[in-house]
Amino acid sequence: MDKKTVIEAVAGGVMFAICLTGYVHASRKNDGAVLTKKQKRVKKLWFVGLIIGAWFLTGVLITWFSGKKFRFAIDFEMFSERIPLFGQFTVAKTTLIAAGSSLVIIVLLLLFRIFAIRKFSAGKPTGVQNAVEAAVEAVDKYVASVVGTAAAKGLAPYMLSVVLFMLGCAFSELFGLRAPTSDLTCTLALGLLTFALLNIYGIKKHGVIGRLKSMGGAVPAMRPVMIPLKAVSDFAVPVSLACRLFGNMIGGMMVMDLLKGVLGGYASGLPAIAGLYFNLFHPMIQIYIFVTLSLTFINEATE
Repeated sequence: MDKKTVIEAVAGGVMFAICLTGYVHASRKNDGAVLTKKQKRVKKLWFVGLIIGAWFLTGVLITWFSGKKFRFAIDFEMFSERIPLFGQFTVAKTTLIAAGSSLVIIVLLLLFRIFAIRKFSAGKPTGVQNAVEAAVEAVDKYVASVVGTAAAKGLAPYMLSVVLFMLGCAFSELFGLRAPTSDLTCTLALGLLTFALLNIYGIKKHGVIGRLKSMGGAVPAMRPVMIPLKAVSDFAVPVSLACRLFGNMIGGMMVMDLLKGVLGGYASGLPAIAGLYFNLFHPMIQIYIFVTLSLTFINEATE
């Protein structure tokens, strides 16, 4: 341990001891009397100082034992590292993470169906069944409000599956893994699925000839010009969706890596708090945007 670390450890230990003594003293009641507002405020201040002192001392110890230093560099790769599989070929690490998170979701849903709701009630639902049906109805209503009731029957289950898959990807980052949605190949695959669906539903609604006519607009004379332009616009849909989702998710991952790198050994606890936003709330916003844009593109193809 160098001289600087010794000074930091002593300073942290002294601060922690002083705050602990102050907190214990402020918590004492004289002859069973209730603490006044001023005494409670002082007690809270000593408690905050105690937490800060404990965090600082923990950071010193982690820095000492682990050798973590402050750094501003970010180890960033656009595509995930590849892992050899069965000695025959390699597969992206995010692909395995996506498969693992999907498997976990499937197992949890099966366990939920078997143990939580063994038999659905045909009458008025209660408890867990009521909450599940409310969630499913909310998804059905939202999808129907964008693409219409007829298309929502087939799209609502798919969109709910996409939501669960993307949530599973987001939760994997809480375990120190790279979220598959921060890999461009994963987001491009989701974008291509939307591209396939908008054409499938467009052809189902209008037919092949009708789909081409709808792409060309209402003026027949302009269709030879408009159809190629609209085709280019449709081909840009998966690229747009993929890059938007990838950029937002990789941005959150880079912020978390930068936070951990800058704090070094003093990162104890703080990345977990920041992770509540960047690994949970922020992905939920991106999921909502992706689903809404996908439904909007499909709705345009069926109009």
